[in-house]
Amino acid sequence: MWYWLFKYVLMGPLLSLIGRPRVEGLDNIPEKGPAILASNHLAVVDSFYLPLMVPRRIYFLAKSEYFTGRGLKGRFQRWFFRSSGQIPIDRSGASAAEGAMISAKRKLAHGDLMGMYPEGTRSPDGRLYKGKTGLARIALETGVPVIPVVMINTEKLNPPGTTIPRFARVEVRIGKPLDFSRYEGMEGNRFIERAVTDEIMYELMRLGGQPYVDVYAASLKNAPPTTDRETPAA
Repeated sequence: MWYWLFKYVLMGPLLSLIGRPRVEGLDNIPEKGPAILASNHLAVVDSFYLPLMVPRRIYFLAKSEYFTGRGLKGRFQRWFFRSSGQIPIDRSGASAAEGAMISAKRKLAHGDLMGMYPEGTRSPDGRLYKGKTGLARIALETGVPVIPVVMINTEKLNPPGTTIPRFARVEVRIGKPLDFSRYEGMEGNRFIERAVTDEIMYELMRLGGQPYVDVYAASLKNAPPTTDRETPAA
């Protein structure tokens, strides 16, 4: 109930006013049945504008920090993310994330849509970064189609570190489903998972036109600040 209230009453009208969103390729999302929406990730509001533009309900994997806050703000944040269909994922390691992967596969088994960000975190500078293989692993184990999605201009509406949105024209581009059935029976092979991930990232790059960087975005966010004499990593 809260999901649809957020979408059509509490947040949707305001998001529409601020972002004036438009969508392209909506017919590439099936009316029913499971699929993974693999999206680039530019801003927190990506997880709001994509559900706003897609008629079906979307479940997302969200970092566990959103569910562990303290005080009134923490309780509200935890209630909000759970009410809007977010599934907490611990990004500290592969074993820690196993529970979230199981939850995602359970949703897909029920015929739901899963929204996932293969980069694993928001882009620090608007470029597209190397994808992590968790999404590919789920796709191979479940056999569901992967639908590439590109968010455009959300980082202008919601720049990193800001809480008050700015006016910008948001666009959502949805590509044709990617079929990885040729890899049936090869799940668990890390080389196959990397090949599937790279194919997804290439399609996101082609669909959105972002420059691609073959390193993980998290490695830049966690890197120590450079001095004036140091050259930042490309």
